[in-house]
Amino acid sequence: MDEYGGRRTKAQQDAATVETGYALVSAGFAAAVLFGALAGPSLLFELPRSLETASLWTGLVVAPVVFVARVVSVLVRFRRAAQPSQPGRTSPDS
Repeated sequence: MDEYGGRRTKAQQDAATVETGYALVSAGFAAAVLFGALAGPSLLFELPRSLETASLWTGLVVAPVVFVARVVSVLVRFRRAAQPSQPGRTSPDS
């Protein structure tokens, strides 16, 4: 996309689509792994009621926060990344 607006090329649209998909999939994976690590023991083993409740709530609160943080960080990094000036070419310093 031009610096001050304008139409994006098909390659730029495709890159944005791929990056958005990557952000969502990697965020979902990270949130699922974290939820499993935090709430998994209470789902697999019989724990004291208070510990079970605390671990489930911790997983339910932390997983969405990690999901949103991951999506935002990937998309912000993509937006700030220097795009090649010509399609199919890399930047001179790469």
